[in-house]
Amino acid sequence: MKIWGEIPKVSGVYSKKKSVEKADKADKLSSKTDAVSISKEAKDIQTVMKALKNTPDVRSELVDKLKDKYEAGEYEVKESDIADKILKSVMDKKV
Repeated sequence: MKIWGEIPKVSGVYSKKKSVEKADKADKLSSKTDAVSISKEAKDIQTVMKALKNTPDVRSELVDKLKDKYEAGEYEVKESDIADKILKSVMDKKV
């Protein structure tokens, strides 16, 4: 009985089947795509962050106005207001 003649045929069938399975896997993997969606809250946060970046850190018109008053000797602050704010800042640090 001659066995060696049939073995290459059988192994050829298996190798073709494996190559077809690999091609199917590759097609399945390549058809998948990644998708990202941004929530409404994230978009709102992004809008607020952009607005904050465009807002100056110092309100220069207010600073200039107070500076002019101070230089002219017209800027007055009550001592009680200063004392209240000092006490408030000390109390906030203790809590």
